[in-house]
Amino acid sequence: MKFLDLAKVYIRSGAGGGGCVSFRREKYIEFGGPDGGDGGGGGSVWAEAVDGLNTLIDFRYQQHFFAKNGQPGMGKQRTGKDGDDIVLRVPVGTEILDEDQETVIADMTELGQRVQLARGGNGGWGNLHFKSATNQAPRRSNPGQDGVERTLWLRLKLIADVGLLGLPNAGKSTFLAATSNARPKIADYPFTTLHPNLGVVGVDNTEFVVADIPGLIEGAHEGRGIGDRFLGHVERCAVLLHLVDGTSETVAEDYRTIISELEAYGGELAEKPRITVLNKIDALDEEQLASAKKELEKESGAEVMLMSGVARTNTTEVLRALRAQIDDDRLRHKHVEEEAPWQP
Repeated sequence: MKFLDLAKVYIRSGAGGGGCVSFRREKYIEFGGPDGGDGGGGGSVWAEAVDGLNTLIDFRYQQHFFAKNGQPGMGKQRTGKDGDDIVLRVPVGTEILDEDQETVIADMTELGQRVQLARGGNGGWGNLHFKSATNQAPRRSNPGQDGVERTLWLRLKLIADVGLLGLPNAGKSTFLAATSNARPKIADYPFTTLHPNLGVVGVDNTEFVVADIPGLIEGAHEGRGIGDRFLGHVERCAVLLHLVDGTSETVAEDYRTIISELEAYGGELAEKPRITVLNKIDALDEEQLASAKKELEKESGAEVMLMSGVARTNTTEVLRALRAQIDDDRLRHKHVEEEAPWQP
């Protein structure tokens, strides 16, 4: 199944049915009077976060979603039938944006979350509503209210605990394959990963989700390479795992390139907790390893872990460090929720 994380949709809620102008015409009843019923309400358009979806591919084949109109009212005080609602079923983690692609209408972060995107029009009143002591035979009714028509963008941001960062061929997909059941494409050329991948990894009887995104290069925020739009998939992560290719001759420059792209992307991504790992240490001798680690620690200003995804050296230690950061993030969010003032 092809991965799709951005889709444009056109929605329209149903119009309300018109009210009816009708009078009683029954044999043996001396006094008739108005008995026109109201029109039915138009259907609304909803979005619902459902389980079992991890891509927006369904919206490539259907972009138009129109709810049903309400039926008009009828005589004998009969109300028209309401139009049926229509539901857009989206993966958890989907942002719904207005046509400008900036205004966030809804952020579907919880399973079962339901948001109304376009309300159906009200049905019009029949002439029965306009009966009064001075107007006992009204010949007027209201038309139904028009539906709402909108153009929206759906943008999927994967729900994961850990986001993998690094230049192309830094070993991100190899790490994901070595620590989970995911089977991303692995090859010895750049940009092997063209779409984000998810993997569930386990350590010390606990599990968490890791997201692997396509590699970044210098100038990605300007559209070079695949660009930086996939960084949206790691915005929700608790911690970022930055892999640096230990066989590169420019370890410090490689590290700086990724950090610069995070800062250029904006938001809080550059401020997220980050673990830096020197990868592919199985291809280095002791002298090269010591030199590369010293250079990377000087550039990052933090401790650097050593790992080989292919040989699976120190992968468990890296997973434990990630798990500790995830636990800290969840504890921090719990304290924030407990200290937040109650709002009615």
